[in-house]
Amino acid sequence: MSTVTETHDRTGEKHTAAPVPGNTARLLRRWWPAAALLILAVAPYSALPLPGLLDGPLGSPGSLQLLATCLLFGALATGYDLLLGRTGLLSFGHALYFAAGSYATNMFLLEAGLPFAVSALLGLCFGIALALVLGSVSLRVTGIGFSMVTLAFAQAGSILASRNPGGLTGGEEGRAAPADLLPSGLVGIEHTANLYWVALGYLVLTLAVVHWAIGSPTGRVWEGIKENERRVEVLGLKPYGFKLTAFVLAGALAALGGLVHLLLTGGSTPQTTTSDFTLSLLVMVVLGGSGTRWGPMVGGILYTWADHRLGDLAGSGAVADLPAVLRVPLSQPLFLLGVLFVAVVHLLPGGLARLPSRLAAVRRGPAAPRTLPAGKARKENERP
Repeated sequence: MSTVTETHDRTGEKHTAAPVPGNTARLLRRWWPAAALLILAVAPYSALPLPGLLDGPLGSPGSLQLLATCLLFGALATGYDLLLGRTGLLSFGHALYFAAGSYATNMFLLEAGLPFAVSALLGLCFGIALALVLGSVSLRVTGIGFSMVTLAFAQAGSILASRNPGGLTGGEEGRAAPADLLPSGLVGIEHTANLYWVALGYLVLTLAVVHWAIGSPTGRVWEGIKENERRVEVLGLKPYGFKLTAFVLAGALAALGGLVHLLLTGGSTPQTTTSDFTLSLLVMVVLGGSGTRWGPMVGGILYTWADHRLGDLAGSGAVADLPAVLRVPLSQPLFLLGVLFVAVVHLLPGGLARLPSRLAAVRRGPAAPRTLPAGKARKENERP
């Protein structure tokens, strides 16, 4: 849609002016999130084939499962960016709160025999309480010390989950949640669309919470802490409380993501407790663009999709038929992901979120040199 204007000449005839491109661009920037949300919401009803992107039609159970996982990690990366991109806190223990939401809910289901809704609420509260306690300790130090403390807590949680204390975590095998304990509308291949909508709802909620938080007065203080924490202190504010708020909010969103992951996978796995899991979130955020509105979400979706699809490519017959010098590296999905990450970081500093502005700059061409009036130019040249 574009804006047009009508003019009248001396004869009284109407003339319609050309559309204003700037208005069209502004409308597109304003409404594309709503259009994207509508497309995602109706995706389960579509049978559109997307060869190369998905194994089957868009609305098939396998495709919806992959898309739901991508949306889940897009939301999780967005929540993690509250720490990294908005407050300047590099945490290596964010996976702990994701796993806490999943494992705690699972234990309340299996051990206490509580209904899923109650178990989910208690699991979320447990994740928030854990983030509050560990965050209050971790934030006593700053910089690399903070990162190391969060890493230590994450490693302790990972070891605890793998040791299977009291048979509560299932050890290295994880622990499945029996289907009869989960909501019937979210169990079974015939209900994959419902799980997809749950993941989409989690993404929308996370984006809304993060957008509201960074636009609030607290969010502006977070930005100040990231730029210069000492200056915030000089203004009479205590950064510790604001950083703890960001830490707990990010932990709460991660714990909620753990609940969604429990529904998608039907259980809790120890892989979600490892520091490698948090490093994956870090890669997602950097890939998409740290500190941007949509970058972490795009990075999380792209990374998760590439992780699944490159794994299929690595095990395909096309790669198996290649010479050994090519087959060996291409058969390793992590190698392919690493090459993709290095290429994006090298070619697109600032992440994928900066791509539209860079393309616009290329279309505009090099900026014209600034010219000065003759008198002012003479004065500039006479300066020593």
